[in-house]
Amino acid sequence: MRGTLAPGSPDYVYLPFTVPPGTAALHVSYTYDKPSVPPGTPGNALDIGLFDERGTEPGGRGFRGWSGGARTEFVVRAGEATPGYLPGPLHPGTWHIALGPYTVAPRGLAYEVTVTLTSGAPGGEAPRPVYPPPRARGRGRAWYRGDCHLHSWHSDGRRTPAEIAALARAAGLDFINSSDHNTIASHPHWADAAGEGLLVLLGEEVTTRNGHVLALGTDPGTFVDWRYRARDHHWAHAAREIHRAGGLVVPAHPHADCVGCAWKFGYTEADAVEVWNGPWTPDDEVPLADWDGRLLASAREGVAWLPAMGDSDAHRDPDVVGHPQTVVLADDLTREAVLVGLRAGRSYVAESRTVSLAFTVCADGGARAGIGERLELPADTPVTVRLEASGAPRCSVRLVTDQGVVFTGGPLPVSGAGVVEWRTTAAGAAYVRAELRHETALGPLPGAMAAFTNPVFLRAA
Repeated sequence: MRGTLAPGSPDYVYLPFTVPPGTAALHVSYTYDKPSVPPGTPGNALDIGLFDERGTEPGGRGFRGWSGGARTEFVVRAGEATPGYLPGPLHPGTWHIALGPYTVAPRGLAYEVTVTLTSGAPGGEAPRPVYPPPRARGRGRAWYRGDCHLHSWHSDGRRTPAEIAALARAAGLDFINSSDHNTIASHPHWADAAGEGLLVLLGEEVTTRNGHVLALGTDPGTFVDWRYRARDHHWAHAAREIHRAGGLVVPAHPHADCVGCAWKFGYTEADAVEVWNGPWTPDDEVPLADWDGRLLASAREGVAWLPAMGDSDAHRDPDVVGHPQTVVLADDLTREAVLVGLRAGRSYVAESRTVSLAFTVCADGGARAGIGERLELPADTPVTVRLEASGAPRCSVRLVTDQGVVFTGGPLPVSGAGVVEWRTTAAGAAYVRAELRHETALGPLPGAMAAFTNPVFLRAA
C-alpha cells in the first residue's frame, strides 16, 4: 500500500486490508521518505499501529497494538506478538493499518506499507494474561518510593520489564507504574518482575496531539484511547474511563516543548500533575512555577488542590530509573494505598533514594499538620515550620509560600543532614512548602532541585 500524505493531513489515516480465513500470521513492515528540510522546519515522522476486524472506532475495541515510530516492522500471531502488539486470533475480515503522521515535511510524506499474510494452522491459543498482584511486601504505614513514568520495549523504550524492575530495585524503589505510549501490551509481562518488595502498577501514557497524560494504576488490561485533540471534547470521557478503572489522571511534562507534548486539556479531571520529569533542567522551573500558582488559587478558594509528582520518564541508557522519584506516605505497599496517598498529596519528590525529608507545621497550641494536610487555626496563632533533611550535602533549603520564597537557609553540611525551622502564622502564609536546591555558580539563579515537598496548607479558622 503506497500513498503520500500532505501537510495538514488528518492525525490518523487508516489503510484497510483483508485477512482471509486460515491466516496464521500477519507481518507488517513500512518505510517512508525523509527529505531534507530547512532549519527549524519539521521533517517527516510517521507512527504506525494495527486494528483488527472489530474496527477503528473510538474506544479501541479493535485495537491490536501500537509502536509509534519505534519499529519499522511487527508480527502478530495467535500465541505471540512483537512487543507493543497484542497476540490473539486472526479472525477473517477487514483489518486496518493505522498511520499517524506526527510531522510532515513541506513537500509531503510518501509511504509504503507491506502486509504479508501467512496461511496455516493458528499456531497456538492466545496466552491467558497473568498480571502482577496488587500488593507487595510492605512495612505497614510508611513512606514508599516510586517512579510512575517508565517506558519498556513495548513502546519506544529499549529495556524489558525485567530489566526495568532490576533497575527499580537498585534505585531503592518500592513501586513503579507501567506507562508505555498508547499500548497496554506490556501489562501481562510485568507479573514475573513484581514481588520481592516491588509493587508494579499498570497503566499507559496516553499520548495525544495536545499533550501526554499518565493513566496511573488502572485495572489490568485497561486501554485508554488517544486519538483526539482538546477541540474534540473527548478528553473528559477518557478521564472518566481512567477513574472507572481505579486509576489516577496525571498530566505528564505539561510544559514540554516537543510537538504535541504540551498539555492543552486543562486540569479539571486531573488527580496530580508531573512537575519534575527526568534530570532537573531549567525547563522544569516552568511547570513548578505554574503548579505553585495553582496552589494559591486552591488555598484562596478553599477547594481541592493538585498534588505534584516527579518521575524519570526513563526509556533507555543512560536514563536513570528513579531519578527523580515520588515518596508517598501510604498505609501499606498496595495499589489502593499508594494511589490514595498520591491523590491526597502526602508525598514529596526526591532526586534519589539518598534524599529523605520530614516536613511539618506545628502550632504553639499543639496542633500539627504534615505534607499534604491542612491546619486550621486562628489567624494570629504562631506556627513553627520544620524541615528535617538527610542525604542532601551542600544543598540549600528554600521555604515557599503564597508570597514566594520567604526563607533561604545556608547550605547543609557535607554530611547532608540538617534541620531548618521558620516561624509564621495563618495570616502570613496560606501554604508553605520546602525545596532543597544544589549549589549553583550562576549567581541569583536557583540550583538544580534535590527534592521538594507538596505543601502544608494554613487556614485561618
